Amino acid sequence: MKTEQAAEFYPLLQRGFGIKASVPCTIRELLCNSLGLDYTYVAERITTIFLNGKATDSMADVIGEGSTIALSAAMPGLVGATMRRGSYYAAMRSSITCRDTDSHGARRQGMVRIKLFNLLLDELGTSFLSEGIFVTSSELENLFRGMPDIFWDKCDGAAINGESVAAVCLKESNFPGRDKTLILSIVFT
Repeated sequence: MKTEQAAEFYPLLQRGFGIKASVPCTIRELLCNSLGLDYTYVAERITTIFLNGKATDSMADVIGEGSTIALSAAMPGLVGATMRRGSYYAAMRSSITCRDTDSHGARRQGMVRIKLFNLLLDELGTSFLSEGIFVTSSELENLFRGMPDIFWDKCDGAAINGESVAAVCLKESNFPGRDKTLILSIVFT
């Protein structure tokens, strides 16, 4: 599909999607080593990070199996300044700030849930979608059923389990298992 159609997937990227990673690991290790993001980009652009629903100031906080990490560029206003990593106002959110659990242990492949917000959707969304993300069958069905006809008209093609199908077939597909985990991968042109 065309790159400009990636925006149709932003609601899914905001709700969260799974990726495989070697866990436990630090936030920095996940973003820079596992995901291959440039350290300068991470340090300067990803200014707000939530780990399991709590704001974090440290890239050394540990991510474990099943953790959820929400990433955002700078948000406006006092709330944005308060949530920003290392902010002068961070003390105002001390009760909702992540405390490192120091759960380092033997590393293994695990699933981590990522949520993207604001400018990071445009900057990172297509990369995640191209590499492939893990979503449940019900999330994918709901997403595809809500797509307008014009979306399907612009899709160049689709495949299920490597078998070519007409893209609009995805709109009517019932994927196996209500909450079975599937991989969604998109080729952008």
